[in-house]
Amino acid sequence: MFNRLIRPPRPPAKTNRRTARTLIGAGAALSAMLTLSACSPFTVLNGAVPADGRAEMRDIVYGPHPRQRLDVYAPEHARSAPVVVFFYGGSWRSGDRADYRFVGDALASRGIVAVVADYRLYPDVRYPGFVQDGAAAVAWTLAHAAQFGGDTERVFVAGHSAGGYIAAMLALDPRWLDGAGTSPDKLAGWIGMAGPYDFLPVESRDVRPVFHYPDSPADSQPLAHAQGHSPPALLLTGTADRSVDPARNTGGLAQALRAAGTCVAVIEYRGLGHPMLVGALSRPLRWRAPVLEDISRFVTREAGRPSSGDEGATDVAPGPCHQP
Repeated sequence: MFNRLIRPPRPPAKTNRRTARTLIGAGAALSAMLTLSACSPFTVLNGAVPADGRAEMRDIVYGPHPRQRLDVYAPEHARSAPVVVFFYGGSWRSGDRADYRFVGDALASRGIVAVVADYRLYPDVRYPGFVQDGAAAVAWTLAHAAQFGGDTERVFVAGHSAGGYIAAMLALDPRWLDGAGTSPDKLAGWIGMAGPYDFLPVESRDVRPVFHYPDSPADSQPLAHAQGHSPPALLLTGTADRSVDPARNTGGLAQALRAAGTCVAVIEYRGLGHPMLVGALSRPLRWRAPVLEDISRFVTREAGRPSSGDEGATDVAPGPCHQP
């Protein structure tokens, strides 16, 4: 299908058989909850976030609209740390940054300053309103990251699902960051987690009005902007994803980026579904797949110097230009 690293499922560490069965059952239950519920699973995942170990700055304004707010999660005593701006999914129709506190905690635990941003949603805006909001959030981060111990020379953009789409557009299509007074050249890299990068014609009835169906612009697709000289990319997906086709989206974009000469690493997690790809960043579900370790290693490598945190990273993916 495409050149990628495949991660097999990993068993819970240091558990007896009964505990392992319990954890596997809990993981399956949480996976179902993430699929069926918009609230309760986040309560579970965020409930495992410790009270200390990082600094949290909430409800920071990056624009005039009430949805243009962000939260910052910084490692304790952060100094010149890499920065990741994260956008969540929700079909560009739903989502709240408070639900993704576990993502901020995960990244901060690896010595990374995390910025989790809200953005305007349909029906308040259609494409490209949410991409413009993403650009404004990144521009704000580039201007202010040093205040939170971040290195403005080592800023990454990341996202899951619809948020992965936003991250891709910001990294690949220079119109949006240029319009916010900056440039994709300012990014150290980007991370797409099961993002839709090639989905025209739009099939989902919920998404059709978001992208002006049937007149959806061809240049609204990240695949249309695959070119050389774009920031290094880490593309993550799960083999059990039934929401965003891994072959067409992750595989297709990876092929196009490589053909254009862009450095890209692809990691596929065997048996992982769409919601669990981001859920695996949470403390209760990290045993499901080494998603956090892979992101941390990519950020550390592309940032050019080690990150520091309260949990050590393990060996993960090969370099994006040297992946088998």
